[in-house]
Amino acid sequence: MGKEIGGGWQGKILSVDVSSGEIGPIAPEIDLYRQHIGGVGLGARILYDRIPAGADPLGPENALAVLTGPMTGTNFPGCGRISLCALSPLTGHWGQASM
Repeated sequence: MGKEIGGGWQGKILSVDVSSGEIGPIAPEIDLYRQHIGGVGLGARILYDRIPAGADPLGPENALAVLTGPMTGTNFPGCGRISLCALSPLTGHWGQASM
């Protein structure tokens, strides 16, 4: 279950399987958020756990993580960041974009 922190919600991640159409929440332990702060850190951990070694970046085993940063939803300057993380088709390794 999500935990309310500072007037916002954290603790749930939406998982969407485009092959099967399955949609459902993932509720990791709060320690995952403490150990992997921010969209990129959390994305790296999630993709490490979900994508098998040797997966084709353009194949169905790859995953795309769309995550917000830890300051999103606050009044902190520059807090409206989002990160997209996946295996890069260019390198076959980590790829990310932030905006």
